[in-house]
Amino acid sequence: MHRTKLLDHVILLIGVFIMVGPIVVAFMTSTHEAADIHRNGLQILPGGHMIDTYTTVLTKEGGFTGKITGLRMILNSLILGIGFAAGKIVLSMMAAYALVYFRFRFATITFWMIFTTLLLPLEVRILPSYEVMNALNLTNTYTGLIVPLLASATGTFYFRQFFKSIPDELLEAARIDGAGPFKFFIDVIVPLSKTMIAAIFIIMFVYGWNQYLWPTLMTTDETFFTLVRGIKQILLVWVGSNIPDYNEAFALAILAMLPPVMIIVLFQRWFIKGLTESDK
Repeated sequence: MHRTKLLDHVILLIGVFIMVGPIVVAFMTSTHEAADIHRNGLQILPGGHMIDTYTTVLTKEGGFTGKITGLRMILNSLILGIGFAAGKIVLSMMAAYALVYFRFRFATITFWMIFTTLLLPLEVRILPSYEVMNALNLTNTYTGLIVPLLASATGTFYFRQFFKSIPDELLEAARIDGAGPFKFFIDVIVPLSKTMIAAIFIIMFVYGWNQYLWPTLMTTDETFFTLVRGIKQILLVWVGSNIPDYNEAFALAILAMLPPVMIIVLFQRWFIKGLTESDK
């Protein structure tokens, strides 16, 4: 029995090392100067430039226009992540509510049509979406970044399954009390869905935060660049004898990991509960 537990812990520790090891190396490397990294490669020991590097990436104006800062890119990523998560949750809840509680014809077919969009990756519809946003003059705007990708088959599926598990007696009780569809949704469905909302929020926030292709296509103005795109931009400065700011790129990579990790840590209990609970 003890040997089994020891083996389990060894396997878990190996998994932790594999997952955390690259992050530790990236953080340690970010504390060295770019020239040292270029000459000696990745580092596993801390350097003496951590404060300087992180202060620079957060506050120094740079980019092609010399106006973008790390703080601005973090703000853009937060707007994109929160906008994605909030918008997808609202649309998914309303779609699932209609599919479950409004007995209209072809509701099941409609649901499966929505669900089959999971088979279509972003790349399939990215050009038509861009053409629409460009025609509406919504490029280089937060609206253009967020709105075209708000429809979520994943969120609709999860909320539909969750709503179907809610006892019908609650609906009957709400009808007896004179509650209409909107009041039933706000006063009954939304409070019961808190854990599911938290779970979907985490998934969608991480999805929006890590977006690279869509923001790259939609933004040419550096004031709308996200943090994920900013990392790539730093590595494009190799011109002539210039050395890319590897330390700043690694620092931005570490900063890019922090908000999703913090969201997951803060909502971890709700996330697990929202995906596993069945008793309402």
